[in-house]
Amino acid sequence: MYKHPPKLKGGVPLSQLEYILEMNGITKQFPGVKALDNVTLKIKPGTVHALMGENGAGKSTLMKCLFGIYDKDEGEIIVNGEKAEFTSTLDAIRDGIAMIHQELHPEPYLSVMENVWLGRLPVIGYGPISVVNYKKMYTDTKLLFERLGLTIDPKAIVKTLSVSQTQTIEIAKAVSLNAKVIIMDEPTSSLTETEVEHLFNIIIELRSRGVAIIYISHKMEEIKKISNEISIMRDGCMVGTWAASELTTDMIISRMVGRDLSNRFPPKTNVPGEVYMKVENYSSIHERSFQNIDFELRRGEILGFGGLVGAQRTELIESIFGLRRLKSGKLTIAGKIVKIKGPSDAMRHNIALLTEDRKGSGIFGILGVGENIYIAISRNLTNWFGMMNTKKGVVLAQEYVKQLSIKTPGLKTLMRDLSGGNQQKVLFARWLLTKPEILLLDEPTRGIDVGAKYEIYSIIADLAAQGKCVIMISSEMPELIGMADRILVMCEGKKAGEIEGDRINEETIMRYSTKFMV
Repeated sequence: MYKHPPKLKGGVPLSQLEYILEMNGITKQFPGVKALDNVTLKIKPGTVHALMGENGAGKSTLMKCLFGIYDKDEGEIIVNGEKAEFTSTLDAIRDGIAMIHQELHPEPYLSVMENVWLGRLPVIGYGPISVVNYKKMYTDTKLLFERLGLTIDPKAIVKTLSVSQTQTIEIAKAVSLNAKVIIMDEPTSSLTETEVEHLFNIIIELRSRGVAIIYISHKMEEIKKISNEISIMRDGCMVGTWAASELTTDMIISRMVGRDLSNRFPPKTNVPGEVYMKVENYSSIHERSFQNIDFELRRGEILGFGGLVGAQRTELIESIFGLRRLKSGKLTIAGKIVKIKGPSDAMRHNIALLTEDRKGSGIFGILGVGENIYIAISRNLTNWFGMMNTKKGVVLAQEYVKQLSIKTPGLKTLMRDLSGGNQQKVLFARWLLTKPEILLLDEPTRGIDVGAKYEIYSIIADLAAQGKCVIMISSEMPELIGMADRILVMCEGKKAGEIEGDRINEETIMRYSTKFMV
């Protein structure tokens, strides 16, 4: 029989509670690392409480202890004034806690409405003769979406939707649980600016109803705009909690990393040289994708790609790597016309691609960190008898773990057990190991904290200084402006313009980004 999840049990009325949630002295140990060390976090009802820290600081581990994914080793959790023990996510949901994960896990071949109500589908009848009440599920989903201002078709199959649409479904699902505490882990990582504003409106409405939001993000502008309080973690410990109005961006960064970061971007020493790669008349076989794109990439240059979500930047660079079919186009590298029919062709021409979708097309979650790093050069580690020299692979992987400051207990640690930012750095190490001449980076710092971002920026800058060619797609304008020598802006699959020198600024980028929109 269909029913909404139970609301918060017993306890003190919300209006009389100082804290809707208390996590006191939480400690969690994994083999070789103490992930949480006596952490205390207290959340007031009807507030947005930002939880910040570098990747590996313990934010996700703390939230997984709260949501019943991990068993805490020490400490207590108090919800609505009562002590709670969560041995599963179902326990947490029953006590009014919901979580929107950074990595999306939808059921791609089910409909939107089935994903929203999965595990609690409305039924007609009882026991073995019960059937799903699709009419009620559709009606409930429509009502929920109308309340949240969403226009997605409840009957649409999830795999046909964009990443941003899938993200909004996860948000709707959390709201449908009638939770009193909602954990949002990087909820805007795949959303457009318009969708971010829409999410903020939803958060404000939830806050007005007494719902507490634990908001995890690396985007400083968002944190300052939406949060009431900010807690900062570092190295598995809680640094402290402050009113959001008391902290500046520089103060937040300093307390996150334990040091001053006055310069967000490294000094640039690269000098772009001769043209190394030339793209002419690149057009996708799909009419609504990129069409008639021309550009040049120089030795030692960082070429930024700007544009709004849907501008077809990702599709364009994936075609250069051989992942998408072309209707027409010519690619010239080092003065020679080359044919790239797949990734293996691209790699033979010393092209590397760091994809936007870390989980879907990047990591091998059930393999170790070391294997994830040296897998791209596995052929080079194999002898005539087909046996791999894993010792050499391990040595190479260890070098990059140290160089990129990847936080992992060891090379055998499973990739799925690392934080999102450390997973991204492993992928970066994988491609650097191939010694590319052309590096295609699609949102290379998405989900990475400010300290790790600087390390990635430094690596990119060093590669350019060595004469390597870099294309960097980024939806963060300060990142594009701070790193790129030249910026190509796309709009609705077309090249809207190129910007360099003193013309590089947010206003010009945005003007080109909307050039062909009606």
